[in-house]
Amino acid sequence: MLGWALTFLVVALIAGALGFGGIAGASASIAQVLFFLFLILFVIALVARALRGQPPL
Repeated sequence: MLGWALTFLVVALIAGALGFGGIAGASASIAQVLFFLFLILFVIALVARALRGQPPL
């Protein structure tokens, strides 16, 4: 999921550099949503692993 967020970020940067504002904005929004979703799932996985008695990583 983090890979997808980085892909959309690169698309947004390239589109912004070429002057495609609408595509750049949409790609940046998607990248931001995917990044925060990744962070939330990562924290949930760390908490679940800690609750099972295993070390975090």
